[in-house]
Amino acid sequence: MTDLITALLATCDARGDAPALRADSARLTYRGLGARIRATAAGLRAAGLADGDRVLFSVRPEPAGVVLALGIVAAGGTVVFADPGAGPELFAARLAHTGPRWAAAESLLYGVSAWRATRRLARRRGVLLPAYDRLPVRHVYAGRWLPGVPRGALSAARLARFPELSTVDDAADREALVVFTSGTTAAPRAVVHTRGSLGAGLSVLAGRCALGPPDVVHTDQLMLGLPALVAGALWTMPPYGLAPAADPVRYAAGLTGVSHTFCVPADFAAVLDAIDAGRVAAPGGLRHILLGGAPVGPSLLRRARQALPGTEILSVYGMTEILPVATASAEDKLAHPGPGDLAGAPLPGVRARLADDGELLVSGPNLCLGYLGEPPLTEHATGDLARLDGDRIVLIGRKKDMIIRGRVNIYPGLYEPAIARLDGVAQAVLVGLPGPFGDERVALAVVPADPAASPERLAAAVRAALPGVVDAGALPDAVYVVAAIPVAGRTSKPDRDALRTLLEAQCASR
Repeated sequence: MTDLITALLATCDARGDAPALRADSARLTYRGLGARIRATAAGLRAAGLADGDRVLFSVRPEPAGVVLALGIVAAGGTVVFADPGAGPELFAARLAHTGPRWAAAESLLYGVSAWRATRRLARRRGVLLPAYDRLPVRHVYAGRWLPGVPRGALSAARLARFPELSTVDDAADREALVVFTSGTTAAPRAVVHTRGSLGAGLSVLAGRCALGPPDVVHTDQLMLGLPALVAGALWTMPPYGLAPAADPVRYAAGLTGVSHTFCVPADFAAVLDAIDAGRVAAPGGLRHILLGGAPVGPSLLRRARQALPGTEILSVYGMTEILPVATASAEDKLAHPGPGDLAGAPLPGVRARLADDGELLVSGPNLCLGYLGEPPLTEHATGDLARLDGDRIVLIGRKKDMIIRGRVNIYPGLYEPAIARLDGVAQAVLVGLPGPFGDERVALAVVPADPAASPERLAAAVRAALPGVVDAGALPDAVYVVAAIPVAGRTSKPDRDALRTLLEAQCASR
């Protein structure tokens, strides 16, 4: 099994003075990247970090943060990604669940959380920050020192200049990363990855995208940035905090000279809007765009092929527990007649099978070790209902999204892609609304491809076309035209609960 750290350091040694990381004014060659990772690991070991120590990590995605995270793992520690905006109660529950001995955070975060006035200001803006400076752990701060940084805290910049470790052991089975995915304050749930499971997943993705010198990968996502580094490509990062949906022109301009990038569908749609409106030119030389984190609709794929005819658009299917599982090109997804959403064939080494109830179960070398505090996993129950079309995975829907009407179980994912392919429809989502006899009414929400289209005419056209794409037992009771589907989370997945509330309000106003 591939150890992420030793594989990356081998690339650093082989690539020498070739450019490795670039963001704003920060530049790192592969030689410099390897030296800083080894130095950071040596400094942490000298300061007392032991094998298996967990490090609460709240440092922005930039070159210094990447070096610090990789240095922690190279030293034998585990990076525990922590969201400081999760709220004090949830943060405290996660802290108790992971038992970190160290914390690494921005000096600004230490300062803001330490001073009463700045904590009040953050609270007024809806951010309840934990008191980082009072955590009973060893501290590492990133950035220049600011008031509020705990006494005795180590500087990440100074660690990166420490005399380097001469060797870093291959330890593919060692815990490397903890990521919280869900759970309540009473029962937080965290995924644990090893250096080997991360290395396996990243090498599979690099192989599928044909990454290597002299490719340029533009992203702030580790899932694509780290494969770029292992493969010897240049990883460039957008300015911190730049959201493509908020400033698509600036983001699209940053894709000039780039060969690969990653977007969630909502962000990519905003970039296409800017290209279609002539506000920015379509980036030339872009070979691959990876889309993931939420369903990718046919309308978006058709627009992408028209705006970027020389670019391969790949939809990536996976989850925190095992990434990636499968990929599907825009051409394959658009050619799939349905029903269901084509996820693609499992990538090399990934195994897929169906449980008795149709739930997709996956396994492979990139599968996480398991959930913190729980027995190791041998396969992951995805929560997705699917069917296997030859060697290809076709998603039918989420188990929890199933709608029950009378004696019929309706799976939205089975029909939504086909409805979204109807003329005039950009997006389609099915949800269940409370019915009069305890079951559910099926409501269909569609977003028009043309915002100026008549909602009444579009709804009538969709109703007329539905018998041709939806089974009789699953035909919606009502069709609603909405300006946009509510989304949730950083990947902007459809928020079905919020959509139900919106549709119930529309129904009540009729």
